Amino acid sequence: MASGRLILSSGDPTVDRRIDWARALMEEGSAADAAALLTEAVARAGHYAPGWFLLGEAREAAGDTAGARAAFEEALALDAADTLGATLRLARLEGEVAGMSAAYVRALFDQYADRFDAALARLDYRGPEVIEEALARACEGLARPFAFARGLDLGCGTGLVGVRLVDRIGTMEGVDLSPNMVAQARRRKIYDALVAGEMVAWLRERPAREVDLLFAGDAFCYLDDLAPILAESRRVLEPGGLLAFTTETHDGEGVLLRDTLRFAHAQDYVRAMLAAAGLALLAFTDEWARKERDQPVPGLVVVAMRER
Repeated sequence: MASGRLILSSGDPTVDRRIDWARALMEEGSAADAAALLTEAVARAGHYAPGWFLLGEAREAAGDTAGARAAFEEALALDAADTLGATLRLARLEGEVAGMSAAYVRALFDQYADRFDAALARLDYRGPEVIEEALARACEGLARPFAFARGLDLGCGTGLVGVRLVDRIGTMEGVDLSPNMVAQARRRKIYDALVAGEMVAWLRERPAREVDLLFAGDAFCYLDDLAPILAESRRVLEPGGLLAFTTETHDGEGVLLRDTLRFAHAQDYVRAMLAAAGLALLAFTDEWARKERDQPVPGLVVVAMRER
């Protein structure tokens, strides 16, 4: 999900050609030459936010941190909704953590939806399997059937986890920030309802103690702070209801913004957030859900329960 896929035409063919050449140079590893071309491009089209964003990427790759910062700041000034994700890039330059804008996540997945499943297959994505297995073990440990009356799929994407669990759930609804991803999920015809929206806000609109299952596959890695989603999850779950999710993790403390612009949550952080939300741990296992550069990405699969 390279950021370059979000780049739209500047409306100036000369600028667009420079952008294309610069991107080719970046792929060849010639970041400094790409930065020079992009500097020419933004001089000609100074209000073209994607040009400034790409210039920031090129300068960062060339080792020009100050120049990259200036370019990303200009991109953000021209793109107040932050559809390009300049806030994240600035945070990485400073070694900080910043939340993702809804506009960035929506734009990213809207343009990615039609090839999402194929791309995850190339990453050996196994989130649906690990969530299903973790839920099965949790239900066995509780000596109760692996079946639920009503489930909510948080960050449902194209429905990859939903299709794995649908036979275990009486009524299933899903939410995703990207309308195009929701359209892909709708084609599976497994959901009783689907909504394009932000998952925390969606949960806040729902009644308390409404469902007995919440699940999220490869969705919490787009949240820096897990406290809001966990608090709302507990509220919406009925007593005895389960929450199952995957997340990426790291060996440090707290929350890390990885080079992939996805968040990794330390194990102690996840445990603390679950405890603060009043959710009891049933399963907490080191388990990778996808690979990057043919290497498993460190991750967790978690099952928690609202006890009362």
